[in-house]
Amino acid sequence: MKTTKNRRMLRVIGISMTVALIAAACGSDDDSSSSTDAPAGTDAPAETDAPAETDAPADTEAPTDDTSGSDGGDDSTVRLGILAECEGAFGGFNEDTVAGTTLALINEAGATSNSTTTALDGFTGAEVAGVPIELVGIGCGDDTADRAIQEIRTLVEQDGANVVIGPLSGDEGIAVANYALDHPEVTFINGIAGAQDATLHVQAPNFFRYNGDGAQWNAGVGDILFNEAGWETAAVIADDYGFGWTSAAGFVADFCAAGGDVVSQVFPPLGTTDYSSFVQQLPDPDEVDGYFWVVGGTGTNASLEAFLNAKGDLTGDQHAGNLFFSPTLAESLGTDIAGAYVGGFASLPGDISTPEITAYLDSADAAWESLAGGTSANEPAPPSQALGFGFAYGYYSGTLALVQALDEVGGDLSDNQAALRAALSDITLDAPYGPITLDSNRQAIVDTFVAQLVLEDGEVVQKTVAIVPGVDQTFGGTYSSESDPPERDNTPCEEKSLPWQGNEIPVVDGVPQR
Repeated sequence: MKTTKNRRMLRVIGISMTVALIAAACGSDDDSSSSTDAPAGTDAPAETDAPAETDAPADTEAPTDDTSGSDGGDDSTVRLGILAECEGAFGGFNEDTVAGTTLALINEAGATSNSTTTALDGFTGAEVAGVPIELVGIGCGDDTADRAIQEIRTLVEQDGANVVIGPLSGDEGIAVANYALDHPEVTFINGIAGAQDATLHVQAPNFFRYNGDGAQWNAGVGDILFNEAGWETAAVIADDYGFGWTSAAGFVADFCAAGGDVVSQVFPPLGTTDYSSFVQQLPDPDEVDGYFWVVGGTGTNASLEAFLNAKGDLTGDQHAGNLFFSPTLAESLGTDIAGAYVGGFASLPGDISTPEITAYLDSADAAWESLAGGTSANEPAPPSQALGFGFAYGYYSGTLALVQALDEVGGDLSDNQAALRAALSDITLDAPYGPITLDSNRQAIVDTFVAQLVLEDGEVVQKTVAIVPGVDQTFGGTYSSESDPPERDNTPCEEKSLPWQGNEIPVVDGVPQR
């Protein structure tokens, strides 16, 4: 695996930057010239051909002789590592992840971004309760567990991080949670990874997640499709990994609880480019009432295009999807996608505006001139576009929790950060899109928003149709730490009562009808 130049330079100059309390970080697109220039004002050496530290296999112990590591550093500085996502199916959202963390530190900890056009150059000046927050590195995830472990070990065992924020993707989250069990001296705050297993089953006492899991995000979608859209049968196509299983399971549980029947489930590998053989396994449109799509990243459009080629024209009211369904689908698939329902992040209903949401998005536009993010195309856009998407918001919320907890304990990092973790566990986070609390497994309890793609003035836009309040990870008693986690062959379809059935809060023209 290649590692970015700035990443290696950051380690060389880390000691002098720690003294100055200045942090800088790298971009992660391996061949991007914009991400390989050293931050201004540093004396980084020229790039060499030395092998990257993260080329070692995941089961090889990384060197830990550096006394600046997590066991040897002082307890008066937060040495922050960010596990971002620079490659793989979600590599286009790399900027979003780092920007989310950076913006929380700009808004709440006095930080300043080192660049007005990218978050990947790091920040300076972050401090809470007299404790400086120093960025020691940015990891380059690629949506796989092995790579996540390589990168997290570099951040912790070589770069000396004592707090890590990330990762983005499901299997990565499970891997990091298991790694946390063996590193009680480090606090891990999830980025936006949504596999259920990371908190419900691993239960690392130093791993915290301030976002819903994939099942929570689909609460209410199946109920609305059955009772309002008239679906009685559905087929599911989902990415074959931890988050895909969790998200599919949430839809299946919700739809079947209301009385529906899931007649087919197909699981293409994450990162598939040709979905034709998988779409062929789905029933034809005259054999099922609808299809639920849990195909993300670069695969969303590709899988729907394969459906068009194999099954005929899309009819929006016969399709629904999780967080990856969005109005941008219309750009390549046409306006027939209008009518589809969308589940997803327990945040970011774009048509609901509050003073808190407005201030949050405005702060992003004030921090940068533009950011490359907010969509998988990774093109420069207004910063509020990137920060208005759930990947960035997950990292923002997790960092916001860190800042609030540090303030509550007066910056106390002693005793393996015991006071900090107690505060993180018991926090009520006043986040822009609503309060967040944690359950006993340090997993968020969230409000879920159900949306629909509708046609307005010839364009497809997303409209929030309902809010499902206070969804916890047990999914109304469907899951527990004793039950097997969702997998491709473990998404039971059972009719039952769920707390939100018929109790969703309608949203009309962006106004919740409470």
